[in-house]
Amino acid sequence: MMLRSKGNPIRKVVTMLQKIQQKVEAEGEKELELHEKYMCYCRSNIAEKTQAISDAEAKLESIDAGLKGGEGQKLQLVEDLKNHKADRLAAKEALAEAEAMREKEAKAYAGVKAEAEANMEAVAKAVAAIRKGSGDAFLQTDSAEQLRQFVQSNEDMDNKEEVMSFLSNEDESAGGGEIVGILTTLSEEMGKDLSEATSAETKAISNFNDLTAAKKSEVAALTAAIEDKIARQGEIGVAIADLKNDGSDTADQLAEDKLFLADLQKTCEKKVTEWDAISKERKGELVALADTIKMLNDDDALELFKKTLPSSASSFLQIQVTSAEVKARALAGIHKAQKKNRRPSRHLDLVALMLHAKTSDFSKVIAMIDEMSGVLKSEGVDDEKKKEYCTAEIDATEDKLKGFTQMIKDSQASIADAKETAGTLTTEIQTLVVAITVLDMSVTKSTDQRKKENAVFKALVAQNAAAKELISMAKERLNKFYKPHALVQEEEAAPAAESFMQVKSVESQADDDALMALSVPEAPAAAPALFQSKKKESGGVIAMLDVLMGDLEKETAVANVEEKDAQVDYETFIADSKTMRTENTKGLGDKEAAKADSMAALQGHTDDMEVSFKKMKGANDQLQVLHKDCDWLLQNFDTRKEARADELDALGKAKAVLSGADL
Repeated sequence: MMLRSKGNPIRKVVTMLQKIQQKVEAEGEKELELHEKYMCYCRSNIAEKTQAISDAEAKLESIDAGLKGGEGQKLQLVEDLKNHKADRLAAKEALAEAEAMREKEAKAYAGVKAEAEANMEAVAKAVAAIRKGSGDAFLQTDSAEQLRQFVQSNEDMDNKEEVMSFLSNEDESAGGGEIVGILTTLSEEMGKDLSEATSAETKAISNFNDLTAAKKSEVAALTAAIEDKIARQGEIGVAIADLKNDGSDTADQLAEDKLFLADLQKTCEKKVTEWDAISKERKGELVALADTIKMLNDDDALELFKKTLPSSASSFLQIQVTSAEVKARALAGIHKAQKKNRRPSRHLDLVALMLHAKTSDFSKVIAMIDEMSGVLKSEGVDDEKKKEYCTAEIDATEDKLKGFTQMIKDSQASIADAKETAGTLTTEIQTLVVAITVLDMSVTKSTDQRKKENAVFKALVAQNAAAKELISMAKERLNKFYKPHALVQEEEAAPAAESFMQVKSVESQADDDALMALSVPEAPAAAPALFQSKKKESGGVIAMLDVLMGDLEKETAVANVEEKDAQVDYETFIADSKTMRTENTKGLGDKEAAKADSMAALQGHTDDMEVSFKKMKGANDQLQVLHKDCDWLLQNFDTRKEARADELDALGKAKAVLSGADL
């Protein structure tokens, strides 16, 4: 039941309590809204981080499994490469061994063939000479000597004694037909043996070709397998490195998320506890206010106040007048402070409400003023501390941001340097590869050129030797006609078996002289002078032949010197090229290693920059939180301080007024 009497002071007390009740309810609704928003933030972030942690743990398990599988594949590839290389080396060695064996067999066959053909040719010449009746002349030839050596070396030959008797000219009575038959049979046997040897050689060549083709195919297949394994090894290495980097990043993010989640859960639980305490306290305050209002509005209470408050009228009026003056003075100071203060002041409002109450007991108001003054001073201390904290934290965070920004710039500069170094090394590696290729080509070209030059030299020496032999035979033939006696003396003085003519017997030499004499027509009586002139001319021709012989010998000597010099230059070039190739190969390996180090440094700088970006983002987020929490305080600190000072001053003055009045 509401008070009907305007003069009853209980009505104003109830009104003041109702306003306080409304204000507490409004503040509760506002704080409830803020609390619910914060709880929504807690629930969403806890759910998000919990899911992120679960995903990261599952991802780490997957990465670990991938790493184990990749390492296993890498080890298997290493083992496969080792086996492939060993198999290829074995195939190449088998191929080289087969080529060496084939070369040895071919050389042996060539010797057998040459010997067989020479022996068969000697037999054919012997048969032809016997059939023509010039067997004695045949016995003086190289072919007869060739046949003689063959028969002597053939231990299993039938009729060996008859053939040796014929070749030694010991059995002049041996029948031509019999020896021809023996030689013909011998030629046929040699032809048969040569045919068998040729068939065996042809079969050996075919087998060699088949083996060579198979081994080359095997080497090519193994080489392709090695290249494929090397490429796969590189791909798996890159994949393993990527998995390791991804795993490291995921582990770092997982640790950050777990730390953030733990802090968030702790903070949210604390907020829930604080909210429960605040809600409980506010509920108790509202219950107290409601009970008080109900108590004062009760009909029995109103009836009681009507009876008690108006008593002692004169004393009451005196107190009322004194209280009114004191209240007026105190309210004037409060209103002045309220007008001066640019923000609402709950403390001054409460004091003003208390002063509007119709009571002359100011002890509660003075106690409230003391309490409010303490609260204002405590708020001032809290503001000072928070300002100091905010300023220090913001400065420190901004310094961190500057540091992280500088670290990112340094990483970017290092990345640019590493890329430039890697690019330079790539160019240098390409240059070295080209240089090695060009060097190998020049060595191959020089080797081919040296072979051609050596072939030309050998051909020149052979041609000169043949020419010298021909000139020598020409001189011998001329001297045999123009200087027969001098030739005989030279032949006697010369070593035995020097030339074809020196192996002739005295009888055959006499026969040749007789034949030569018969071949020269008898000169007329007036011919001696002409014959002498011919001798002089022949001497000039022989002298010319001697000059030619000297030129050939000189040319051969010069060719020998040039060939020797060219060979020395070639060997020097090969040795220098080998040294240069070794140096270039070593340089190539060093630069490839340097490039690998540069790429590793580039990856490291990139990782550092990513870490710096993450840290900068974290510091930036922290700075935003600090600004959200501190900007209002920092911006309004002076205003709040000034207003708080005005409130304290107003409260002090009001207390002084009320205390004086109380006194």
